Amino acid sequence: MYELIKVSEKCYYIESPAKIGIYKISEDEVCLIDSGNDKDAGKKVLRIITEQGWKLKAIYNTHSHADHIGGNAYLQAQTGCRIYAKGIECDFTNHPILESAFLYGGCPMDELKHKFLLAKESICEPLTEDKMPKGLKMIELPGHSFDMVGFLSDDGVAFLADSLSSVATLEKYRIGFIYDVGAYLESLEKIKGIEAEFFVPSHAEKTEDVSALADYNIATVNEIAEKILDICSHGISFEVILKRLFDEYSLVMTNEQYVLVGSTVRSYLTYLSKEGRISHEIIGNELLWKKK
Repeated sequence: MYELIKVSEKCYYIESPAKIGIYKISEDEVCLIDSGNDKDAGKKVLRIITEQGWKLKAIYNTHSHADHIGGNAYLQAQTGCRIYAKGIECDFTNHPILESAFLYGGCPMDELKHKFLLAKESICEPLTEDKMPKGLKMIELPGHSFDMVGFLSDDGVAFLADSLSSVATLEKYRIGFIYDVGAYLESLEKIKGIEAEFFVPSHAEKTEDVSALADYNIATVNEIAEKILDICSHGISFEVILKRLFDEYSLVMTNEQYVLVGSTVRSYLTYLSKEGRISHEIIGNELLWKKK
């Protein structure tokens, strides 16, 4: 873990729970693609960079989830590097409490205020094309998060953030976190059309061909959608839907999984409603979902 892997002339990644990309801006300057999940990750990253004789110029966050921005504060304090993220991701990076509040749907309980859901604040600036280093292109990949992006280097490496989950992860947990299911499916189709020599997802192995994994992720999303429709054969509340999914997939309910999977299931319900495959109605002060 935290091993430096060279992918191309300019691109590397650090093997970690969420892969951290490195792009060489010049012989002695680099930028990071994400920063790891906490201060300790930041320390390990900085040590690797220093050992290579590199200076950290900037961090480009793919999105604002804590395991991708957790090292920001430490690295910025130590190096003075600038930090960029796109759109809403920038706001959440500047104010990480928004992540826990968004997932919970209100002022979050103390059990949700830990490093996996609540990173340290860092000073983040809006990511626009003019802020990108020469040779690195931003790819918009919304769905998993609000304004998530990936990056494509001029020497053929595509950093894909959390747009893909590994087969092993999906087989174990089945329901991966998604904010906008429709946008996520569109991003998966988009990924299949990207021309690159290597693809580096944050939570799956580096590969030269991403199509099969993208198709597996698409199939899993469609499976979950059909499962929810089956559960909603008659009017049923969200809490009951959530329990049925946990039971049927043998998932273990925790405070963290309640908000992560719960938020995702709500996103599926919105998606299915937009698709005209499910409807909702308030009966006896209870919102019920039913397959059309």
